[in-house]
Parts: sequence; C-alpha cells; structure tokens
Amino acid sequence: RLWNINTGKVLKTLHEHTNWVWSVAFNPQGNFLASGSGDKTIKLWDTFTNKVIKTFQGHQAVVQSISFSSDNQTLASASQDKTIRLWNISSGQTRKILQGHQAEIWSIAFSPDGQMLLSGSLDGTAKLWDVQTGNCLKTLDEHTAWVWSVAFCPDNKTVATTSPDQTLRLWDVSTGKCKSILRGDTGGSLLVAFSPDGQVLASCNQDHNIKLWKVSTEKCFSTLEGHEALINSLVFSPDNQTLVSSSEDETIKLWNNRSGECLKTLRAKKPYENLNILGVVNFTEANINTLKALGAFSSFKKSIQIELVS
Repeated sequence: RLWNINTGKVLKTLHEHTNWVWSVAFNPQGNFLASGSGDKTIKLWDTFTNKVIKTFQGHQAVVQSISFSSDNQTLASASQDKTIRLWNISSGQTRKILQGHQAEIWSIAFSPDGQMLLSGSLDGTAKLWDVQTGNCLKTLDEHTAWVWSVAFCPDNKTVATTSPDQTLRLWDVSTGKCKSILRGDTGGSLLVAFSPDGQVLASCNQDHNIKLWKVSTEKCFSTLEGHEALINSLVFSPDNQTLVSSSEDETIKLWNNRSGECLKTLRAKKPYENLNILGVVNFTEANINTLKALGAFSSFKKSIQIELVS
C-alpha cells in the first residue's frame, strides 16, 4: 500500500505478487519502488503510474530484504536461499551472486557511497561485501545468536547489527571489530535504523517498544511505546524529522524522532470491517475465522449459530 502521510489515507494498493510481500524500498530519487516477496521475485514499480516495469527472477526462496545503491544503478536482494543478488536496474539482469552465508539472510544495507553491502544472517554473522568484485571483505561474528537487522551509519565508517542475544552492536567498518555494545532491549534487539544525519539510532525489541539512542554518547534518550504487537519495520524519513514503524498490530506509526511523540497512526480498513456475522449459518469455523481476520465481528461470540459443512 502507498499512503499519504498527511491525510493518513491509502493512495493505492499494488497487486502483482502471488505471495506475501516481505520487503519494500524506494530508490533515492523516489521514482521507483521495489518489493520482495515470498513468490521468489522482486518487482520494480513506477511510483508515478503505480505499474510494474520489471520483474527480477532468480532467487530460489523468499526474498527477505532489498536495498538500492545510492547511484540508482544497482538493486540488492537477500533471500532465504542463502544468497544475495546484485541486479542491474536498467537491464533487469543479475550482475553478481554473493555467496558465503550458511543460513537464511534476513537483512541487507548498502553503504552510503554504494561501494559496500552489509548483510545479516541466521548463521549468526554479518558480512561486509565489495560490491564491485562480489568478495566478502569482513565477517562480523561476535553475536551469540542470529543477526536480525543491519544498518550503515551515514558516515560510512560504522555499521550496526541486532540480535536476539540481547545486544545491539556497533562495528568499525575499516577493522571489522566490534567497538560498542548497547544493551537494554528486553528479549533482544530486532531492528535497527540510523537517522539520515547519523546522530540517532533507533532499535526495537520483543516488548513492542522502540528505543532512540544518541550515537555520540551511545545512551538511550527515549523509549517509544504504543504498538501492541511485534514491530517488523523501522525507517527514518529522508528529511530527518520522522521515524516510521510498522507492526503486526496492523498499524503504522509516525513518530517525532526528537521528542518521541506519536504524530499519527495509520491503519488500513479491512474488507469486512464492521460486518456483524452474528447468527450466520452454513459457514465452517474456518470461514468464520477468515471473516474475523478480515474485519468482521460477532457481538455475542457464544451465540453464533453455525451449521458446519460436513
């Protein structure tokens, strides 16, 4: 879905994938949107026409994460097939396949200069790759559990990784050594994102809260509360004013990344929202559950009269 963040309304729902969409990313210019899916493809959308202009095929499993290079020439995709593909955006062809992780890859991020790519995997490591050669430059392997999320600092010198081992680690790009460990996310850090100016680091945990860290002091200065389920995406707006989070509670929240105030909550209306299914007949329990998942409700759950189909 594409949203107008000023009105909180859905502008357009894009339909082309045949399975769940796991990752989306705008290119730096904002004229392209890429989406990675469980159908093993990446689709490139024109944001003016909202039409698919290319479909990238080659992965053998779910496409978990995607990232555009700063020069808008390359799209990177990471998959549960344990590979990363670098795609030529113009031709739609694979430029390189990066191999080295021993398990599913959950997160990737280009360096600000576009020369390196960072990846995080369920094998417990993060890897730094040379984009031109496809070689692994460094393996960051001090986490004691899998790596959920990775991010490059805008200074091009520091990267961040998160893990269920209850640490958020900052690494020196030049040496590949861990230089700081930030603790405080209960149950382990799930996601991480740097603000565009590199001064703020956002992370989230399994308690459904978001923490804002001051990069210079490595101290948490704010905890954002409001989501009621697992947070599955964190991103800062390009103007550095807003942090956006999405959650399994079916909401998107916009936060002031300085004050921590929740500015707006976005929620898409479900197809059967406010439909009362009290007393429906000839529906299976599965039918009832599906309707409820799509927004229907019953005012007296125990009074629903259901004729189960044998």
